[in-house]
Amino acid sequence: MSSTYTDILPIEYPGIPSAGVYYFTTKSGLRYEVRFGRLQDNILHANIVFGVINDEFEGEEYITTNRGEVYQVMNTIVEIVKNYMKEHTKVNIYEFNAVGRDGEDENTENARMALYRRFLPRIFSNGWNFKINGNFALVTKA
Repeated sequence: MSSTYTDILPIEYPGIPSAGVYYFTTKSGLRYEVRFGRLQDNILHANIVFGVINDEFEGEEYITTNRGEVYQVMNTIVEIVKNYMKEHTKVNIYEFNAVGRDGEDENTENARMALYRRFLPRIFSNGWNFKINGNFALVTKA
C-alpha cells in the first residue's frame, strides 16, 4: 500500500471516550479538531465535524487548508472515526457536511465532498450504505 494511505499523524484522544472530541497537529503546525455530535432526537446518529482551529483563522473554527498535507489529514480522520466507531458500537448513522467556500452552491458536490467520497469506504466497510446529496453525506448501517 502506498504511503499516501498509511501516513497518520499523532492523535490526542479524549480523556473520556464519550466526550467525542479529538485533536491532532500537522507537520506544518495546523491544529485540527474532530468533533462527534449526537443528535438530540437520536443518540445513535452522530454528526462529524472537523477542521483547523488555529488562532490565525480568526474564529473560522472548521476551516480546512491545503498545505500539501491532505492525505495525512484524511488518513488521521479515518483513524479517529474508526476509533470512535469501536468505542460507540451502537451508533448506526453518521453524517458529514462538506462546508464549501463562499459562493459555492451547497446542492452541488464540491471538491471537499469528492475527497470525502474517496475516503468514506476506508472508514465504513461492508454493511454500511452511503447517500451523498450535494455537500451532505449520510452513512447508515445496512
